[in-house]
Amino acid sequence: MWNGQFYVFARNYRTIRYDLRGYGKSSPQSEDYQFTHVEDLVALMDSLHIDKAHIVGLSLGGYIGTDMLGWFPERMLSAVLASGNLRKSKGPSQPMTSDEAALRDKEISALKARGIDAMKKEWFEGLVASGGTLRDSIREPLWKMIYDWDAWQPLHKEVRVTAGMDAFEELKKKRPEVPVLILEGRSENNRFPEHPEILDYLPNAKMMVIDDCGHMLNMERPKEFNHVLNEFLVLQK
Repeated sequence: MWNGQFYVFARNYRTIRYDLRGYGKSSPQSEDYQFTHVEDLVALMDSLHIDKAHIVGLSLGGYIGTDMLGWFPERMLSAVLASGNLRKSKGPSQPMTSDEAALRDKEISALKARGIDAMKKEWFEGLVASGGTLRDSIREPLWKMIYDWDAWQPLHKEVRVTAGMDAFEELKKKRPEVPVLILEGRSENNRFPEHPEILDYLPNAKMMVIDDCGHMLNMERPKEFNHVLNEFLVLQK
């Protein structure tokens, strides 16, 4: 997913990409162990003796970047939140109720009846359809990632892996002065708010839009994405 950025930015920065818990080569999740992706990220930074870092995330990665702004802004040099920022979901302070668990069991049963391959195909086609004129260029690498994914998350009752509203409440109190760039891709089939609510609580945040691309803007328009990201990082030096 980040090939188009990793080999460019690793020339001038210590550049680290990692698989979230439950994805790729990282350890699996379980239904009964509470963790959050943002705490995993901080643990990774600790293990690598990184006090502060520029955090760049897309989609779920953008939610994790927002969680970090709420819970661990002191560990951030800057944040780039692409195709995802504030997720107004329940955090770990509100564990899954019995009613939610029962609903998830029904959803999981329905998904199994439908077939995980059908779900993957629909998700894949939706991501491609969100793109611009170069969307076909991402078909092969994007499908490989989705095809290789074991789909554990939609097939299980996942714990609160994002801090959601727990982190947002902290963010509203702290109003961290971390430099933040919110990035979106503009295309006919990719919708996003023109003024994300999170901007109201981040004094050093701005939003930029890259034209003619969709949700996977870093893969679809790597040259433009890298230019915007590099210009933003240079300003933080």
